[in-house]
Amino acid sequence: MIAITNGKVLTITQGTIEQGTVLVDGCKIVAVGTDVEIPEGTTIIDAAGKWVTPGLIDAHSHIGLFGEPSVWATADGNETTSPVTPQLRGMDSLNPDDPSFADVLAAGVTCVYTQPGSANIIGGTGVAIKLSGKTVDEMVIPGTEGMKMALGENPKRVYGVGKSKTPATRMANAAVLREALVSAQNYLDKIKKAEAKAKEKGEEPDLPARNLKWEALGKVLTGEMSAHIHCHRADDILTAIRIAEEFGIRYSLEHVTEGFKIKEILANKGVPCIVGPLLMSRGKMEIKEVTLANPGILAREGVKVCIQMDGASSTRWLPVVTGLAVREGMPEDEAMRAITINAAEVLGIDDRVGSLEPGKDADVAIFDGNPLHNFTKCVATLVEGKTVHNLEDK
Repeated sequence: MIAITNGKVLTITQGTIEQGTVLVDGCKIVAVGTDVEIPEGTTIIDAAGKWVTPGLIDAHSHIGLFGEPSVWATADGNETTSPVTPQLRGMDSLNPDDPSFADVLAAGVTCVYTQPGSANIIGGTGVAIKLSGKTVDEMVIPGTEGMKMALGENPKRVYGVGKSKTPATRMANAAVLREALVSAQNYLDKIKKAEAKAKEKGEEPDLPARNLKWEALGKVLTGEMSAHIHCHRADDILTAIRIAEEFGIRYSLEHVTEGFKIKEILANKGVPCIVGPLLMSRGKMEIKEVTLANPGILAREGVKVCIQMDGASSTRWLPVVTGLAVREGMPEDEAMRAITINAAEVLGIDDRVGSLEPGKDADVAIFDGNPLHNFTKCVATLVEGKTVHNLEDK
């Protein structure tokens, strides 16, 4: 067993405990508080003067897919041969030996959602992973697959400009997405009709030939999988909402750079917004109004906000960038939720991570000060009770 004692414990969901203890047994947290009984033989980590938090979570990453060093050989996150590729699985590109994992663990981040990029209208499935493990199967959190979709400049630049094919406009972006969803609907309908007919006759169903594209996208239509929709400009955000509601799918909005312009709509819709990256230069027209104030504006309006880094090793700056959002008006407690429990809830893993509570995974970060301050260091990181970063060992 491990006891992290005497620290300022940010449970996230149950308040802050001064001089608290987090007791870990194996891979789980078994107790949190000030009067925790510590069994004999327990390994003690003295966190006096330090801040203890749940492992941080980046809800939108490309780590392990956009490999590092960033060269052709490691560029496995965008399959730019077709704008519609729902059959792709990001985990099939994931490289557990990517050097960026160590960098991110050293920042106190223990979990990310990593996924294909935004070159395609439909890019394939992403998955939530723990950042420690020797194999992909050890890292993946089962049941967290989501379908990457993208609107705005990227698909029309890659295909319309780069290859002189559809989509070349925002109209075509929406049309291609709708056509794909309808094709998936038609595929599911054929299966249902064949099964119903067979049941009526007491026979084996004569099913259509298996189609991996529409089979994967069909899981979005049935609600088995959520959609993660890339959108920066306000009109693209509204197009994403329009199409999602049209087909009745679960979804989150990714980036939401101009979300502050339509904050009331986003709040009323109750749609989670995974905001960022916040330190972008104005490299595209659709991000010309990027502002560090955006997550705070949305959070104060009542939107569930996560803050993301949209990269690989850049996720190590997640707490620093979140601190900048606080500087620009985001309430500090909401900022911490944005990189812990909010992210866990959006990804459907809040029963395991995102807060320090008995029964949850022992994913813990220990900082030598406020984690959102740029001069604070993460001194230790635990993933499922195992120390994967210790500053004293450096």
